[in-house]
Amino acid sequence: MASEAKNSKHYHCPVETTLDVIGGKWKPLILWQLRAEKLRFSGLQQSMQGISPKMLTKQLRELEEAGLVLRESFPEIPPRVEYSLTEFGKTVLPVLDALCEWGSKYLDRECSFGRNEGFKAADGPTLQ
Repeated sequence: MASEAKNSKHYHCPVETTLDVIGGKWKPLILWQLRAEKLRFSGLQQSMQGISPKMLTKQLRELEEAGLVLRESFPEIPPRVEYSLTEFGKTVLPVLDALCEWGSKYLDRECSFGRNEGFKAADGPTLQ
């Protein structure tokens, strides 16, 4: 398969591209949190336990650069910034829905085999 270049990166398949754009520990969770509403930085950070402000800023910038997240700044005092999904960003929601569904099935399977006893989907990160 021929490689394609985007932003001086060379991709060899669409899955590699997808994982580069939305992969990692935090990007899918950020996109998941923004699926239904605009959120301010503090709202995102509160809904994602364990992410540092520096990492959240980095991930938001990368998602904005990829055209998935819109950063809207309001000229107020104090300054207000809201994040939301772009129209293109909303096209990733079916992918996240599929990941959520697969994760739920996996957790059910693991629990039914007696692995991870006491671990249930509710014990994982909050994905509302």
